Amino acid sequence: MRNNGQTSAAGDWRAFSVAASGTFMATLDAGIVNTALPTIALGFGASLAQAQWIVAGYFLVISCLLPLFGRMGDMYGRRRLYSIGFIVFTAASLFCGSSPTLWALIAARVGQGVGAAMLMANGPGIIMAAFPGPTRGRALGLTGMTVALGSLAGPGLGGLLIQGFGWRSVFYLNIPIGLLGLFLARRFLPPQERLRDETLDLGGAVLFALGMTGLLLAMSHGHDWGWTSPPVLAGLCVALVAFPGFAAWERRCQHPMLDLSLFRIWPFFSGNVVAFLAFLSMFTNAILLPFYLHGQQGLEPYATGLVLSSLPLTMAVIAPMSGYLSERVNFATLTSIGLGIMSCGLLLLSSLASDSPLWRVYLGQVVLGMGVGMFMSPNNNSVLSSAPQDKVGLVGGVLALVRNVGMVSGIAVAITVFEGFQGMGLRAGETADAAFMTGFHAALTAGAILAAGAGCLSLFRRRLFSAKPAQVHCVVKKDA
Repeated sequence: MRNNGQTSAAGDWRAFSVAASGTFMATLDAGIVNTALPTIALGFGASLAQAQWIVAGYFLVISCLLPLFGRMGDMYGRRRLYSIGFIVFTAASLFCGSSPTLWALIAARVGQGVGAAMLMANGPGIIMAAFPGPTRGRALGLTGMTVALGSLAGPGLGGLLIQGFGWRSVFYLNIPIGLLGLFLARRFLPPQERLRDETLDLGGAVLFALGMTGLLLAMSHGHDWGWTSPPVLAGLCVALVAFPGFAAWERRCQHPMLDLSLFRIWPFFSGNVVAFLAFLSMFTNAILLPFYLHGQQGLEPYATGLVLSSLPLTMAVIAPMSGYLSERVNFATLTSIGLGIMSCGLLLLSSLASDSPLWRVYLGQVVLGMGVGMFMSPNNNSVLSSAPQDKVGLVGGVLALVRNVGMVSGIAVAITVFEGFQGMGLRAGETADAAFMTGFHAALTAGAILAAGAGCLSLFRRRLFSAKPAQVHCVVKKDA
């Protein structure tokens, strides 16, 4: 992507404002909608199983479309795809707020997912093109801070809006943010030449979407439907057929949606594996800690939100610092340290008792937030810098996909381990509270082990990827 001479070694911070607005809107929306879910279900008289599709449908669409929209950004221009993403997301938000029925709302959320996938897949590519010099690390660090601030503001702002204006207001909030982002995209992002000699791989996109749908439905519902139930087994079978078919198709396709040769680049492959394990371990805490705070500590929702906000707040402070350091220190060193800190934070949280003082919960959340903030920006920088510049949109889509699949897998692992050990406790004669803590300890300990394993892999990556960030940048192809 050219910037008509405006991009220098210091980077184009106007382009950063475009990417940040899309990132903030997507993360803010996720936190707000989760907060509004019980109120929406009550308003439509829907069950929890029905209401969860407000989130599940959105998530499924994003995961299925991320690589496709990343590739389309490389082919047709990230300015075009990012602008369309703002339009689709904003229009879908309007339909969400005015939905007359639950299923109309779910359909509108699917539209939001299409727009969000366009934004998530192409945001990293915008950063990469706008910051070709040594300031890329701090730009990615500030992107991590934007993610944290959106996550931090979502639950609290959602509660205020719902209380004052009703649940529909949480969707209408996206409209001014989306219109501002669209204006910034059209104003500050330079046009990009279309790759006219390439065609879109629709066959690969369909096979990939089938595989992701089967896998994510099985992972999301395995704990409540049963891992051996027909729907879960059917989803796994679809994934087992579709993914090998997708790989075979991509190898024969002249212009594949996902260039499988990227996975032969060790920094790309190892960085994505480490990211998957990191998000998997982190979400063992994200899914279970609210239940601990409510059931064992007896906290009201507002107080629970304050405790949970300590993690993104810490991350917002650490991520820019880590991004700055990633311009001067080996990527793998920073990611290994971050993963080690994450493991320590999860171990601290796994040692909680039902009557532990709240400062211990805050301490665990702060340590975990330090580790996440330390890990995320250098790892993203490592993966994005390892690939050719003409595929950076695709790489950004893969990174976002790995993050989403890691979160779903973390929830599935946490609930499976928790329910298994809780059941063992109940069968051993423990009280309900004691059995809860048995499952809680086991699930978070599993998360700590996973984070430590990811840290060991990152240390191994350091031996094979010893180049400093500045050295890596010089081998990345420039845009045409």
